Amino acid sequence: MTTSDFRRLIKPWMLPIAMLLGIVLHNYIGHVAFLSKYLIFIMLLITYCRVKASDFKIGPYIWWLLSVQIAGAILVYLSLLPVSGLIAIGAFICIFCPTATAAPVVTGMLGGSVSKAATYSLFSHVSVAVLAPLLLSWMGEPEHSADTIQFSDSLLAISTTVLPLILGPLALALLLQKFASGIHSQIASHQGLSFYIWAFALIIVVGNSVSFILKEPASMIPEIISLALVSCIVCLLQFWIGRKIGQHYGDAISGAQSLGQKNTVLAIWLSLTYLNPLVSVAPAAYVAWHNTINSIQIFIYEKRLKEH
Repeated sequence: MTTSDFRRLIKPWMLPIAMLLGIVLHNYIGHVAFLSKYLIFIMLLITYCRVKASDFKIGPYIWWLLSVQIAGAILVYLSLLPVSGLIAIGAFICIFCPTATAAPVVTGMLGGSVSKAATYSLFSHVSVAVLAPLLLSWMGEPEHSADTIQFSDSLLAISTTVLPLILGPLALALLLQKFASGIHSQIASHQGLSFYIWAFALIIVVGNSVSFILKEPASMIPEIISLALVSCIVCLLQFWIGRKIGQHYGDAISGAQSLGQKNTVLAIWLSLTYLNPLVSVAPAAYVAWHNTINSIQIFIYEKRLKEH
């Protein structure tokens, strides 16, 4: 068996293997957790190097997805609030949080439009940076500073944490394209590397999520299960709705990934900082749901490629 044959064989199983390793090694993940943002930066740089500036287009596609992300999150929150405030906020944060920084990477792997996913990722993060302080202070727990959240401080914290990860690699890719085309071409020709970097990043994210959940007391198990189930339903719905919107505009894959694949690291941080910390179980469980869906999609896509 050649090296390329081995890569093709193991590629569909890389994400389940990464999640399993994250679970098994969760006690040790804290030592390498700091690498996450650097891995995301590298992944996006590789992805953006295959996108030209002219590829970034704003249209109805973007506004429909944003409507689901923002208006949909508020509507679901208000609908579930009479049932349970905790579940309502958990569902809200899983819809409201922006597209995963790795979404353009996965979109490219599945044959979708990287530029569409990358464009929506930018808009998605900016929207959250602007609206999060208002919405989270509106629905925040009393003991979690609903009155003390400062708009400017929250906006600055989110923006300085998230936007450099999105805009930094994009700016660097455009600069390389203009001033170092040889390096730009070399990076663009190694798109497959993103997948393996992402698998390593997934080990870290899963490990951190498992560590957090295991620290919760046994009395919280019913709430933890409820939040995990709600996040599963929300995940499936977002992939389905995103696919339908994308299908209407000629790219079902980018629509599904843009809406269904979430920046769960940011969602967990928002939950711990401004909401009831237990709410973070929902985005932590979302890590497993959206990566399971991605694993299935990649498996099917690779199988079809092999058949053809």
